Amino acid sequence: MGNDIEAFLARARTGTAAAAVVRAIEPRVEEAPGRWGRAQLGGRMVEVSAMGSAAALTAAVGVVLEAQADGEPVAWIGLPGSTFYPPDLADSGVDLEALVVVRAPALAAAGRAADRLLRSGAFGLVVIDLGRDAQLPIPLQGRLVGLAQRHDAALLCLTEKPSEAASLGSMVSLRAEAMRLRQGDRFAASYSLAVRALKDKRRGPGWAHDEPERGPAGL
Repeated sequence: MGNDIEAFLARARTGTAAAAVVRAIEPRVEEAPGRWGRAQLGGRMVEVSAMGSAAALTAAVGVVLEAQADGEPVAWIGLPGSTFYPPDLADSGVDLEALVVVRAPALAAAGRAADRLLRSGAFGLVVIDLGRDAQLPIPLQGRLVGLAQRHDAALLCLTEKPSEAASLGSMVSLRAEAMRLRQGDRFAASYSLAVRALKDKRRGPGWAHDEPERGPAGL
């Protein structure tokens, strides 16, 4: 089956073909929703979005921490205008010395970087901080999904958009919305992170994961 998938990915040039690839390599499975984490994202292209970048960044940092705790190398690709701020990640517990950071000058360069990182098979998690109004060409998405499947890597794309906006494309296996939820009054307020599945080709949409917010105020 693997050879057939790779051959089909090489021919994929349209959204219809790409969608067929997803159906071939990622059949729907019936399982109880797991919590938001690296183990649930392996082999998938995942988009997590929010209005404002803080909640999406917090959701991503949680996955980075889990990957590093499991000994998985992690890469973070940022575009100009990215809100990636190393001191905030360090304060959240991320090992910056073990984090590969790529500063891409444009979207095309970010796509090439993601392709090379996944193709190496050395990374368990690759994060692309795309920001607002980002688009990834469907042929590129097809290549990235094939590489993520081959190496059981998670490709996590961060976008800034409302929940009703379209996802990056048909190759996105999981589209989630991240939100910060305030608890308590203004004198004793605390926050939690909520991740809600808008689209999930494995479990179906609608599940949600909540956890106490981790990290400094910037995340």
